[in-house]
Amino acid sequence: MKTIITIQHTQSIHHTNGMVGSWTDWNLSDLGKEQARRIGEKMAKEFAGWNFTMYSSDLKRAKQTAELIGEQLGINPVLTTELRERNLGKCVGKSVQWLRDNIECQEKTIDDRMFSDAESRRDVWNRLLPFFQTIMDSPAENIILVSHGDLLSVFHTMFLGLDVETLNNAEIFGLAGGVSRMFINDEGKRFIKKISDMSYIQ
Repeated sequence: MKTIITIQHTQSIHHTNGMVGSWTDWNLSDLGKEQARRIGEKMAKEFAGWNFTMYSSDLKRAKQTAELIGEQLGINPVLTTELRERNLGKCVGKSVQWLRDNIECQEKTIDDRMFSDAESRRDVWNRLLPFFQTIMDSPAENIILVSHGDLLSVFHTMFLGLDVETLNNAEIFGLAGGVSRMFINDEGKRFIKKISDMSYIQ
């Protein structure tokens, strides 16, 4: 059996200052750091004796979340660009209000890009897919992924074996600090046990 736990990074400074996240390299807020510690403490108790491999987005807010959780679990995250949030192009470094005032294309399909140099949802899917296939084929039985909301929505859809086109009509929404747990049984059937469980940051 393979267990995969995904964690959406905890509160970042951009959650409080009206700025866009995306590839802007925001730190966690003080609250976000405390939330990450709580997640780590609760996971260390819940999964005592488990051996995990942890991967994280290399953006600071995810990296810091992963490091704080990893301290409690006794593991170091492997950083990867494949787990980065969606790149919003020229909107990176701008405010949410700037995005609203200057958006070039309203997203209606997975192929639309808010800005000409931004990633579409399909672009994110294609970026993530080789990494997804690698961890699914990996002999590692227990894996933790620390990433971002948009990316994890794509990952969870992928895990269920759904087609990329599914994202035109539905997606799995999460919140900062949410912990999701899924597993694959010995027959290869995939299960999602919990999605964006917020109790870990309480």
